[in-house]
Amino acid sequence: MIPAPYQFPNQTSFYRGKVRDVYGIGDHLLMITSDRISAFDVVLPKLIPFKGQVLNQIASYFLQKTADIVPNWLVATPDPNAAYGLKCEPFAIEMVIRGYLVGHLWREYKAGKRIVCGVTLPDGLVENQKLPSPIITPTTKASEGHDEDISVAAIIEQGIVSRGHMDELCAITHQLFLRGQEMAAEKNLILVDTKYEFGLYEGKIMLMDEIHTPDSSRYFYKEPYAELFAKGEAQKQLSKEFVREWLIANGFQGKEGQNIPTITDEFVQQISERYILLYEEITGLPFHKEPQEDIYNRIYNNTIQYLQHV
Repeated sequence: MIPAPYQFPNQTSFYRGKVRDVYGIGDHLLMITSDRISAFDVVLPKLIPFKGQVLNQIASYFLQKTADIVPNWLVATPDPNAAYGLKCEPFAIEMVIRGYLVGHLWREYKAGKRIVCGVTLPDGLVENQKLPSPIITPTTKASEGHDEDISVAAIIEQGIVSRGHMDELCAITHQLFLRGQEMAAEKNLILVDTKYEFGLYEGKIMLMDEIHTPDSSRYFYKEPYAELFAKGEAQKQLSKEFVREWLIANGFQGKEGQNIPTITDEFVQQISERYILLYEEITGLPFHKEPQEDIYNRIYNNTIQYLQHV
């Protein structure tokens, strides 16, 4: 059961996303990352212990590590599940960048598409193959329902983002992805694909939301990649893709008329362990489990204490 929203002093707005609850606090935002999990743009009915803490702490880690490339919204993390920062005017797109033929891109390619988001792909590619160079495949950012693929040209033509800003967003996206790949390689991982969200603050582009987390990114293990690829076998990976694959195997892809399969407690535990493993693998830091017994009040009390001294 999803708990009721908090009520904070000076609160001006509230928005509940698939995973995050976002509160307007004056000219700032408070983002609380829940233990909810979504796949195919559907929120699944079970909470995943520690998932919110993992996502929030990974995002905080990478925002700090990429601030030299582009400024970001984050000011502080008053609780392991909470982030407080600048309120930006968001661009209504997600900047998806892909280095390998996998996931959604592979499913489109396998179905016969050779032009995805305005990018032409050659014939003869196979699943998990490294692309000649990373490609940007943006999506529209839907407030409800499914995000839709869109080309960079269409974004500009439809006036969603100006040409000048779009050029900047593409350049920054490539820089962030390169940094993420370099950091992953140091930990024997491959950053396969990811997405970024940006906004404007006082006229300047800011990186928003999460970055390089398992909800927004896909990672392969670097060491066995070549061997597994040569054999045509599935890659060993750290991402949410295994949840999507499990759902597909159980007849669910978020399409109309499909029912979410029963998710067992054992599978919930597996997902939780995967998220914790990714935190430790990608950051190289040990994960410290915060108390879960009264997480709702813990987050509120820590956040209130912080807001009183802002």
